[in-house]
Amino acid sequence: MEMSSSQVEAIVKQVLSSLSADPAASTVSKAPAGSIPRTAHVAMLTGLEKFEIKEFPMPEVGDDDLLVRVEGCGICGTDAHEFKRDPFGLIPVALGHEGTGEIVKMGKNVKVDSAGKPVAVGDKIVTCMIFKDNPDITMFDLNKKNVGGADVYGLLPDDDCHLNGWFADYILIRGGLGSTFFNVSDLDLDSRILIEPCAVLIHAVERAKTTGILRFNSRVVVQGCGPIGLICIAVLKTMGIQNIIAVDGNAGRLDFAKRLGASDSVNFKDYSGVEAMAEGVSEKFGGHLADFAFQCTGSPAGHSNIYKFIRNGGGLCELGFFINGGDATINPHFDICSKEITTVGSWVYTLRDYATTFDFLKSAKAIGLPINELITDKYPLSRINEAYQKNLAMTGLKIAVMPD
Repeated sequence: MEMSSSQVEAIVKQVLSSLSADPAASTVSKAPAGSIPRTAHVAMLTGLEKFEIKEFPMPEVGDDDLLVRVEGCGICGTDAHEFKRDPFGLIPVALGHEGTGEIVKMGKNVKVDSAGKPVAVGDKIVTCMIFKDNPDITMFDLNKKNVGGADVYGLLPDDDCHLNGWFADYILIRGGLGSTFFNVSDLDLDSRILIEPCAVLIHAVERAKTTGILRFNSRVVVQGCGPIGLICIAVLKTMGIQNIIAVDGNAGRLDFAKRLGASDSVNFKDYSGVEAMAEGVSEKFGGHLADFAFQCTGSPAGHSNIYKFIRNGGGLCELGFFINGGDATINPHFDICSKEITTVGSWVYTLRDYATTFDFLKSAKAIGLPINELITDKYPLSRINEAYQKNLAMTGLKIAVMPD
C-alpha cells in the first residue's frame, strides 16, 4: 500500500513521541476506584489557631473496628474554643465530632449499629459517644446518662492511630473503646452533618418537657440565634408549638429564625436595657411574658437577662454553656424565688436522643423547614484554617469541612 508523504510524516511523529515519553509513566497505574489508600490525611491542631495537614499510614482494621471515608464534618462551638484557647489541653489533636462518612472496611465482628440496625460496607454512618469506662451500656438504659460521662471522636488525645477526628479523609471507629455509631444511609449528606448539633436540641427540649410547663400552646422565647438557637426553634416547630419569639441582635439571623418556625422576633439592638427588651417580648406575645425560655447564647449576660422574659411560674432551659464561660449575675429573690421559675440545665445528649434526631430531621423537611440551609459554607480540608476563621467571624451559620 502506497502512503502519501503526509501519512509518513504523521507516523514518524507518533513513533518519536512514544520514544520521548517518560518510560516510568507507562508503568504507573492509578489505584482502582473505591480502593483504600495506604495513607490518610488528618487536619491536626498543632498550636493555637493552627491546623496542619498530616499524613499517616492507614491503620489496621481490627475485628471490632470500622474504617470510614469521611464525607463532611461541621465546625462546633466547642471546636472554636479548642482552636482559640485549647481549654481541654488536647493539642496536638485531631478535631471534628459533627462528622459523617461511608464505611469502606469493617471487622468481622461488626454486624449491627448501636440501635441494632444491620450495617455493611457502603453504608453511611455517624458516631455518637464513646463509653470507654462502660462499653456494655445499651440504648435503653441511658435516661440518666448523657455524653458528659463519655468521650467523643474529635475530642480524643492523639495516639498511635491518629485517625481520631472527623477533620480528616478517613477515621477509624474502634469497637474496643466502647464506640457507638448509627447507620444513617437514609439521610442526605447535609442532614447527616447536622445530626450532632440537632441532637443537642432534641436533648434540651426533652429536658424542658420534664418541667411539665412546655406544652403545645406555650409561649416560648429562644434567646440566641446561632446554629443552636435556630435548631431549637425548628425542633419546637416540629412539635407543633406555634408561638415562638426569637431574640438576637443580628437581623439576618432573626429573618432565618422566622423561616425555621419563629412567629416573631426581638432585635435587642432596638431596645435600651433589659427591662425595655422584656416589654418588647411581652408586646410580641400580646401583653404576656413567656411560659418557657431557652437560653442559647453562651453569654453570662444573656443568662442574667433571660429571667426577665419569663412569667411567674414559667420555665427555663439553659443550654448555651459548653465550657466555663464565666459567671452570671442574677437576683435570686426577683429572678427565681418570687417568680417560682422551674429551671433545667442541658448538656449535650444521650444515645436515645440521637435516634430521635433522625426522625426530627425527616419531620422538619416534611413540613418545609429549610433545615439544611443552616450549612452556609463548605471548605475543603486543605483550607480548614480559613474555615475556622470564618466560624470565628460569625459571618455564616454552620461551617462544614469537606474532603479535598
